[in-house]
Amino acid sequence: GVFVMARLAQHSEFTVLRMGGLGPTRALRALLSVGLLLAALTFVLGDYLVPTMEKQQALLKAQFSGSISTGRTGAWLRERKAQSTVSINVRALSAGGQAEGLRIFEFDHNGTLRRELQARAADVSKAEQWRLQDATVYDYPAANEAANNKRIAVQKHAHFNWPTTVNASMISAELLKNNRMSTLNLYQYVQHLQANDQNAQRFEIEFWRKVFYPLSCIVMVVLVLPFGYLHFRGGGIAGYVFLGVMTGISFYLLNNLFGFIGNLNGWVPWLAAASPSLLYSALSLSAFGWMVARR
Repeated sequence: GVFVMARLAQHSEFTVLRMGGLGPTRALRALLSVGLLLAALTFVLGDYLVPTMEKQQALLKAQFSGSISTGRTGAWLRERKAQSTVSINVRALSAGGQAEGLRIFEFDHNGTLRRELQARAADVSKAEQWRLQDATVYDYPAANEAANNKRIAVQKHAHFNWPTTVNASMISAELLKNNRMSTLNLYQYVQHLQANDQNAQRFEIEFWRKVFYPLSCIVMVVLVLPFGYLHFRGGGIAGYVFLGVMTGISFYLLNNLFGFIGNLNGWVPWLAAASPSLLYSALSLSAFGWMVARR
């Protein structure tokens, strides 16, 4: 975009267009129409195609290099139920999408461990229910029962159905990079974390970055417009193209920087995600207004 606008300005073609009735508003509207098309394409690719392809890439890699995991202990998740609080540990995800090495701890409202489940693997594809394989269930006695020397009840099951609201996307969010999730899955995961009194700051910022990221295409297009009002003498277009490229790179770096700083300092998530776009839009429109007024 910078190259095209600079070329038009270099050969005075943009000046001719302006003399022919192309006002600043019409020029901005024309570029915004292109930006909206790019924003729509970015949303489709980033929210549907890329997460699907990256998930397939991770599963394909797991077929040759082993299960997908993070650290030694895998992923830890928390779920609050009507009568208990549950801590879930998943060691890894297999190439087939199954959860491996599960440990599930159920606590009552007093924080006393009442039940522990261990399973070799689990099918987590079904909603509201996991199907555990080779499961062992430990039922711990209550405090008054332990005083009466009641023992721990141990049951082994080849298959055991366990109700839960934790789905495969939530496990992937902990084991894989969170940018592999779609906007909808990120939103559902944020709601799950907040419902269980867990820190969702990092995922909230990532959610709002995904929401605002297609709009960055519009910001980039708006940044192009001031270059059409420049006057070139004896070439010099390469320098302006380089300046445009560096502007785009600085916007990308600032977008990531605000995400990290916002997570560390506890900023409002949507503001941390939108600040770079708002800042560059203000700078671009200010430069555009100055160019129109002065030139």
